[in-house]
Amino acid sequence: MWQTSVIMYPLPLLLLLFQPVQFQMTSNSFHLPNHLKEDFEDYLEEFYGTGSTTETTKEKFKRKMIIVPGKQIHLGDTEYCNHAIKFKNIHNKLRRVEEHYFLQKVYEEIRKICYNSFIKCKNGIRKCNRSKKVMKGLYCKLKRGTKLPDCEYESFYRRRLAFITCKWKNEIRELVPVSINDISMPYSY
Repeated sequence: MWQTSVIMYPLPLLLLLFQPVQFQMTSNSFHLPNHLKEDFEDYLEEFYGTGSTTETTKEKFKRKMIIVPGKQIHLGDTEYCNHAIKFKNIHNKLRRVEEHYFLQKVYEEIRKICYNSFIKCKNGIRKCNRSKKVMKGLYCKLKRGTKLPDCEYESFYRRRLAFITCKWKNEIRELVPVSINDISMPYSY
């Protein structure tokens, strides 16, 4: 009887026997310095993630969108965006981003913007919160390229109002910054 069922249903039985192997990482085959492990894990999470549904965290926002005040970084450096976008791993599954913004302000000051009134974002769709004070930042605009690391960006120093998007986090019961939409003067409607 067993031989008969095997002969009658050979393909489904074979498919059951050859299910895809589940890959599990049991140990690192290479060693990274501790200060690079977190960045590498975030890189893998973003690369294999589903895009906009991945959770944005305070640490990720700080790492990808903030230039720490007081660091010896010349915001007028025309190569800053090229280096920062590659170093901070800013991409969408290794594809270039058209534009990106960095603010030179501590996280807590940026987080306070989330409690300012809503205003239209530059794309007219989402709601943004606008800073009440002028902030220093950089606007990075794609010059050429489609995939990292072969992309080239122009860097533009800006000292204007910041427009950011925020999201409510139930775990900590507060609004947190998610992205920087623009660094410019107020839009006219």
